[in-house]
Amino acid sequence: MRPRPIQGIADIRAIEALPYEAFMPHQSVFGALHSSASLHADRRALTFIESADLSVASTSWTYSQFIDQVQRAGQVFSDLAGGEAPRVAMLLPAIPQAYFTLWGAESVGLACPINYLLGEEHIAELIHAAQINILVALGPHPALDIWSRVAYLKANCPSLKQVLAVGGTPGLAESVQAADFDAMLAACQPAPPAQRAGASAQDAVALFHTGGTTGQPKLARHTHANQLHAAWGAACLYSATEHDVVLNGFPLFHVAGSFVYGLSTLLAGGEVVLPTLLGLRNTDFMKAYWQFVERHRATLLAGVPTVMSTLLGVPTGDADLSSVRCLLTGGSPLPTELADAFEQRLGIPVRNILGMTECAGVIAIEPVAAPRVPGSVGLALPFTRVQVVDDTGQAVADGAEGILRLQGPNVGPGYTEEKNNQDVFLDGGWLVTGDIGHRDAAGYLHVTGRSKDVIIRSSHNIDPAVIEDALLRHPAVLMAAAVGAPDDYAGEMPVAFVSLRPGNRISGDELAGFARQFIPERPAWPKSVHILEALPMTAIGKLFKPALRAMATQAVLRERLARSGLDDEVTVEAVLEGKGQMVRFIWTGEGAGLELLAARLQQMMQGFGLKYRIEVQGRAAEGSQP
Repeated sequence: MRPRPIQGIADIRAIEALPYEAFMPHQSVFGALHSSASLHADRRALTFIESADLSVASTSWTYSQFIDQVQRAGQVFSDLAGGEAPRVAMLLPAIPQAYFTLWGAESVGLACPINYLLGEEHIAELIHAAQINILVALGPHPALDIWSRVAYLKANCPSLKQVLAVGGTPGLAESVQAADFDAMLAACQPAPPAQRAGASAQDAVALFHTGGTTGQPKLARHTHANQLHAAWGAACLYSATEHDVVLNGFPLFHVAGSFVYGLSTLLAGGEVVLPTLLGLRNTDFMKAYWQFVERHRATLLAGVPTVMSTLLGVPTGDADLSSVRCLLTGGSPLPTELADAFEQRLGIPVRNILGMTECAGVIAIEPVAAPRVPGSVGLALPFTRVQVVDDTGQAVADGAEGILRLQGPNVGPGYTEEKNNQDVFLDGGWLVTGDIGHRDAAGYLHVTGRSKDVIIRSSHNIDPAVIEDALLRHPAVLMAAAVGAPDDYAGEMPVAFVSLRPGNRISGDELAGFARQFIPERPAWPKSVHILEALPMTAIGKLFKPALRAMATQAVLRERLARSGLDDEVTVEAVLEGKGQMVRFIWTGEGAGLELLAARLQQMMQGFGLKYRIEVQGRAAEGSQP
């Protein structure tokens, strides 16, 4: 089975004209991986870059070795579960054992990858909500401390019966009885196939939490069918083959690491290269990034827009980059200027991706074999139907703005808590993305905004309720609202607005410091807290966050104008237009310097992805930006 290359909408329609089984014949993820391993037994499946030091050799597993480790992991989990269905959580960076754990757990039970950067209380909530009975965690390690949280988890999670440590057990806390994961794999004799009898494509196989910081545990369920469809559809839109080598630094608690770049490559018979235990957070690795690309003959690179920005500043030296077909990105808005600069500076094509945790990470992808469409997130996967609808749920015409929703085999069965499904998972199998956008005449989707409140910082989802709840703990705060402020590096940064109870006085900085102690992780700490007399409300008394987003945009750009020395001659307003916002730069001078001003503003706005225009005394100036 090889992916069918997709160049355009005609190729998708040709695939959809055949029975679905011709597109994806497998009923389980393990079955598909086993088939891939049978076809490519001696090819490299997984390579781990041990060190950012180029003199240190990497370690590789062939497909036959890889599937053997997956089977062994599944057998270990089955044996440890003691007759129960294995429910395996993992606190692991992007290392080979994470791949063995994820697919091994899915082959015999259920996997729950958890963000190891979360606080221990939040991790405990997720383990409790998922009723986890086995935990696989990175043992004591000088570069990354995960293990110090395990004693708390063992003491506060009654369902957790077994703990396995990756990397050996020296120095483990005496209060935690743990086994050596690698030793157990080595000693295991798996009984093939390491797969639940009678596995169905619709069986639940994983729980993924929907963002780094959520107010309460919110676990999205995946079936075999969801993961297979997303990964195989991605492979087709990449025109992937067994000769592809993907440099994938995403952790597996992120659906991009697991399915968009991981499973998609393995199903196609390609090689996944893991860039050290710290992934792309390893600054020494990033300094030598292009040399490692040359060494491993990488064909596909993966990184969020912030990684792209970083790579633009990394010298390529004399590295041979001729093997690279494309850089794949997603997770936060891709500014056209950034994509243009990356392609021009490095000669590497850029393609955008739209996905969600709730649909195994993939909705649409720009075909690698077709030209990039600026501002687009690509074509919907085969057999996935995407509608653009208005506020009443009625489909709108091509080119018209609306809310995106999708229906297809990649759409999961919903969250574990039914109350969380309201307004997200609808009758008929529809999933509401919360993104605002449109479809163009060629079938490409474009995302221009978001209707839901989630803040996306460098591909990291932040629930504003976490920030709001923390601020509301202060006795001086009457109301609180958190939104995303535009940032040309991270995409968005969390900021908050509050109104105070009568008679109270406190600064925004004091409130920000107070809130931090109640927010589980640093990325969600508000960059600033603004105090208003009253928060904006709709006519029916509902908090109106679009107005707050406009205020946040305006504050960011005023600061940027001051930094650029333009604040004496330009004022800025962020105004609501339709379902989004428009930035108005109002020039207070005469027309002689308008051309120079436009050039400076264009440079300043690169990376923000905001619509803006320049006005002179209230009139739109010639050459203003749409």
